Amino acid sequence: MKRAMAVTSRTDLQRRQQAPLNTPTGLSPEATRDIAGAMNAMLADVFALYLKTKNFHWHMSGPHFRDYHLLLDEQADQIFAMTDPIAERVRKIGATTLHSIGQIAHLQRTPDNDADFVTPEDMLAELHEDNQALAGRLRATHGVCEERDDVATASLIEAWIDETERRAWFLFETRRR
Repeated sequence: MKRAMAVTSRTDLQRRQQAPLNTPTGLSPEATRDIAGAMNAMLADVFALYLKTKNFHWHMSGPHFRDYHLLLDEQADQIFAMTDPIAERVRKIGATTLHSIGQIAHLQRTPDNDADFVTPEDMLAELHEDNQALAGRLRATHGVCEERDDVATASLIEAWIDETERRAWFLFETRRR
C-alpha cells in the first residue's frame, strides 16, 4: 500500500510540475515563448555581467584603485537591480524563469573571466565590451517584444538600454588617454 501511494504521489508531483502556469495574459502562447526565451537569455547575461563586474571590483588594484573600485561597485549594483524585474516580467507573461547557476551557465553569452590577474586597464576594456554587447542584445530583445506587441517589456528594456550605454560610456571614458 505504501509503495502504491509513493508511486501515485510521485506521479501527481510530476504532473503538477509539468502543468502550464495558466497566468492570464493578452499575449499568445507563441509570443510568451519567444519573449520569455529572449528575456531568460538576457537574465543569464545580466547575472554573468554582474558577477564579472563584482569580480573585477574585488580584484581592482593600482593607482586609480579607489575610483575604479567605487565605479565598478556602483555599476554592479545597477546591473543586479535589473535581475528581479527581468525575472518577474517573465513570470507576469506566464512563463518560467531561471532556476539555477547551471541554467545561467548554459544560457549566458557574456564570457566569464577566470584569470588570476587582470590589469585594471584590461578589466575596464573587457567590461566596456561586455556592456556594449549587452546593449546590442537588449536591442534585439526589444525587437522581439515589438514584433509580439509586448509594450510593457519593451518599455522596461528601453530604460535598461540607456543604463547599459551609460555604463559603457563611463568605462570608455576612464580608459581615454
